[in-house]
Amino acid sequence: MTTEKRDFNKDAAAWDENPGRVKMAHSAFEAIEGNLKLSKEMDILDFGCGTGLLSLKLLPFVHSVTGADSSTGMLDVLNSKIKEQNLTGIKTLLIDIDKNEKLTGSFDAVTSSMTMHHIKDPAVLIKHFYAIIKPGGFLCIADLDPDGGKFHENNDGVFHEGFRRDGMKKYFEDAGFTDITDVTAAEISKPDTAGKMNTFSVFLITGKKV
Repeated sequence: MTTEKRDFNKDAAAWDENPGRVKMAHSAFEAIEGNLKLSKEMDILDFGCGTGLLSLKLLPFVHSVTGADSSTGMLDVLNSKIKEQNLTGIKTLLIDIDKNEKLTGSFDAVTSSMTMHHIKDPAVLIKHFYAIIKPGGFLCIADLDPDGGKFHENNDGVFHEGFRRDGMKKYFEDAGFTDITDVTAAEISKPDTAGKMNTFSVFLITGKKV
């Protein structure tokens, strides 16, 4: 782990060229769809949306998606997709919680995929999520099970080497969520810097705001 912040703006243009990232977004979407009843009445915040790989999969099934990220480069790529595909019902939000910028609004669900390990204090952020989720709404977080620091080739901006599921569930519980469940959303095989193949698992934890 490191406390150096990664410059995602430099990575944005080529982000979608990694097939593993595209596959992970699809797996996260399938897990969310399998655990939530998505509907055309739902307004969703996708936090840490990057180039919108998950956001754009959710969009056809819901009323609106707000893609939130701290990287202007990532959001520029997503905004280009929105313009090129003439998409409606989706907008972007530039927000950096490390600068104490606060989430606002009211959403039926908040989703976040492979972002929480880049967050210094997930417990605080999950409480912020709770505040902007409507009663009856849901929080869905997909992230790594403990990975021993081996998942990323570049650990800049990685504050957590994955999460124990019971620990993440405790964050949900402490924030006020109920009906907290977990499933395995994906398994990812990739080589480490020495070329040895490792398999990493990704959970999806969901919780409901009563």
